[in-house]
Amino acid sequence: MKTESTMNILPMRHRAGVRRADRARMRGTSLIEILVAVVVLSTGLLGMVALQAKALRNNQSSLERSQAVVLTYSILERMRTNAAVARTGAYNYAWSANCPAPGGGTLAATDLTNWVGEIKAGLGQGACGSIACNGNLCTISIRWDDSRGTPVPNAPTLTISTVSRL
Repeated sequence: MKTESTMNILPMRHRAGVRRADRARMRGTSLIEILVAVVVLSTGLLGMVALQAKALRNNQSSLERSQAVVLTYSILERMRTNAAVARTGAYNYAWSANCPAPGGGTLAATDLTNWVGEIKAGLGQGACGSIACNGNLCTISIRWDDSRGTPVPNAPTLTISTVSRL
């Protein structure tokens, strides 16, 4: 009758697992395996770093898009507050090279000056906006340099437009 303690006892040649002659031939195999593992691990880590860098760029681009949408609705709400004047075209603002703030003493000019300042503060000094109202229908557009997030190197400028009724 076999007991549990006698079942675990193996002859000496089986406990060693590998004969001495086999062990002599396997010396150095572990070094090559370690080098291959380091190369595979390094490649994986470099891929993760590149993925993280791309995610950060796209996150910044997404933030800028969100800011542009908020800015279009910001001026639209200001125009709705002053709807009678907006219908006359007082809020119309065309694209220009350096997007100067209009200035002036009216509420519409003050709103436009503040809006242009907010665009430049949020999206960069090269960003600009445009407003074109025709009666109750207004088109508000904002463009900025999105070279970080845009995959097309020759077209880094991104434009968001919103069309709404006052």
